[in-house]
Parts: sequence; C-alpha cells; structure tokens
Amino acid sequence: MLYWLIDFSSSFPAFNVFRYITFRTGGAVVTGALFVFLCGPWIIDNLRLRQGKGQPIRADGPQSHLVTKRGTPTMGGLMILSGLTVGTVLWANPLNPYVWIVLAVTLGFGFVGFYDDYMKVTKQTHAGISGRTRLLIEFAIAGAACFALVWLGRGSLSSSLVIPFFKEVVLNLGWYFVIFGAFVIVGAGNAVNLTDGLDGLAIVPVMIAAASFGMISYLVGNAVFAEYLQINYVAGTGELAVLCGALLGAGLGFLWFNAPPASIFMGDTGSLALGGMLGSIAVAVKHEIVLAVIGGLFVLEAVSVIVQVASFKLTGKRVFRMAPIHHHFEQKGWTEPQIVIRFWIIAVILALAGLSTLKLR
Repeated sequence: MLYWLIDFSSSFPAFNVFRYITFRTGGAVVTGALFVFLCGPWIIDNLRLRQGKGQPIRADGPQSHLVTKRGTPTMGGLMILSGLTVGTVLWANPLNPYVWIVLAVTLGFGFVGFYDDYMKVTKQTHAGISGRTRLLIEFAIAGAACFALVWLGRGSLSSSLVIPFFKEVVLNLGWYFVIFGAFVIVGAGNAVNLTDGLDGLAIVPVMIAAASFGMISYLVGNAVFAEYLQINYVAGTGELAVLCGALLGAGLGFLWFNAPPASIFMGDTGSLALGGMLGSIAVAVKHEIVLAVIGGLFVLEAVSVIVQVASFKLTGKRVFRMAPIHHHFEQKGWTEPQIVIRFWIIAVILALAGLSTLKLR
C-alpha cells in the first residue's frame, strides 16, 4: 500500500508526492491499465477453456448476434475488477472508510453477476438467477452500504438529498435515505447491465462516468474547492477519486480486448459491479441526481426496456423494434460501430452537462 510511503517523507522528501490524491489517482490509472494489459490474455484463455461454448446468445435478440458473437467467452468483468482492486489497494488510503464501503459494494455486485454468468454458462441458457432473488441480494448489499454511509456522516447532510443548481436546497430524508440510496445503487447497477449489449458499448460510458465522478469526488472532498464552488463538503470522499482512477485504467485495459470484434464480454460480472460502484460513489458524494445526468445513457437504456415491457403488457404493442434501445437501432439498419460510437458521443455530452452543475448555482 503505497500510501504508507508518506511516513518516510520526512527522511525522503520525494515521497511527499504520495500525499496528493491527484498523484495517487494517476498511479491507480496506470496500475489498473497495466494489470489488465498484462494479465488479460491469460484470463481470456482460461475463461475460454473453462466455458467452452462461451456466453449463450439470446434467441430473441438480433439474429446477427447468433453468428458474430457465438463462442465468445464472458465474465470479462473479472479482468476489470482485478485491475480495479489492485489499483485501489496499492494507491488508496487504507484507513479511509469510504474506500472500503464502495469497494465492498463493487465486489458484492460483482459476485452476484459472476454467479449469474456462471449459471448461464454452465446451463447454456440466457436465464441465470431469478430476477427477484438477484434484486433482493442487490438491495441487501446496497442497503447495508447506505446505512454505513449515513452512520459514517453522522450529520443531517449524510441523510439528505442535495438538489443541483441550487445553493441550499437540501431535502433531509432521515433514515428513509437508506431506501433511496439503495434504489440509486441497484438502479445504476442494472442500468449498466442493460447497456452491455454490444462490443465496447458499456465500458466507455462507464469510464466517462468514472472520470467525471473522480473529479466530483476530489472537489467534494476538498474543503477549499467545495466552498469556492458552493457545493456540499463531505470529508474523506476525495479518496474515492483513486477508485475512479483505478476503474478508468482497468477499463482502458479491458477495452483493448473488448473492442469490436470482442475477444471477451464483460458479462453481468462486470456490468453489475461497475454500475453499483458508480451508484455508491454518487450516494457517498451526495450527487445522486447528477448521476442520472452523467449516466443518462444508462437511464435511457433502462427506460427503453421499462417502456417496452409496459407497453406490450398494457396494449400488446411495442414502442421500439427491440429493447434495450441499442437493439432498436440495430433493427433500423445501423451498424454496430455506428451505434457504439454515437452512444459514446452522447455519453460525453451528458458528462459535460452533469459536470456543469458544479458551477451553476
């Protein structure tokens, strides 16, 4: 844990750089990326060997996927989570509770996704854990994390919902905030999960959101910057920037192998974990509403599924040709690279819109 090198800064002034979150965030980016770059081929080979036929492809999905994506191994989220964990353990402050709460949510959601992927691969069916069981486990993990965050804050702000664009509009939800926060985390996890349907589609928006929340975490956790920007200061959350950096680096490494045509899929192992991580960071830094803006692409994907299901059950008609919405554009004739790159552009625009809330008060 390189953070402890600060203790030697009095004898070796060069070690003083380890005091700075910005330096350690950069180190986490490089560490996460190098780990996945170096270990990625070994992980992919082992997953391909153990999975045999790879991830089962849905028969009711786009017909082109039955040919182009068949046999590709899944559970690539293990690569991301490994790089993320190594980068965090090496560079983050091990005494910071926010680091461990967010990492626990990430790995907990990752375990749920891993078991779901395992069930799909071993049974060669797209149906894994039942939806109700999966949601119950996710809410249990998220609820425990939110309880810890409220208890850790020990003030009215820790149980409050902050409204962006306004200086002092804060809604104190009391302990009901635990329910609200759990809903945000579970919703984020499943929204990213629904987005992961094309090569490279989910990981780049996740990295964009991680970079955005890395900046937000750093500013919210710095009393001087928080006062200048007139945002709520949450002591200790600046360290979450290191986790965001580790995710950014691990995501870059994963994208190398996930770029079209993908050598491996993220699977629920990765998508649930990364969405849960973004949601828990947003709750910790009191920017839950901003998450809906920065992660607006994930919200759009989730809403498209909700609208499609509700419309079909109520009227027997479909609003989209296929849901989630990226499949709708596939059915309209857009090529996979067109959809992926255009959705990346949308993710960048939404991230900039979300970051603008830091200054517009």
